[in-house]
Amino acid sequence: MSVDEDALRALVRDVIGRIESRSSLEPPVSEEPRLIHLSAHPSHHQYTLPPSDGPCFIEPGVRCNHCGYCQTHGH
Repeated sequence: MSVDEDALRALVRDVIGRIESRSSLEPPVSEEPRLIHLSAHPSHHQYTLPPSDGPCFIEPGVRCNHCGYCQTHGH
């Protein structure tokens, strides 16, 4: 089954029309964006590990560069 150029254009216009009508139904954002402070979130906890002057705890084939990644949950 092949679609000729006019049928393809009609299909694309139909899809774009559906997307535009759906986005016009969404209510406008009423409040200004604001920062969320996550300092108390558990994922921000930092473990205390002894400093390493040798291999990295996460990637032992690499020398430790004190980035602190091993002291966090990684996110």
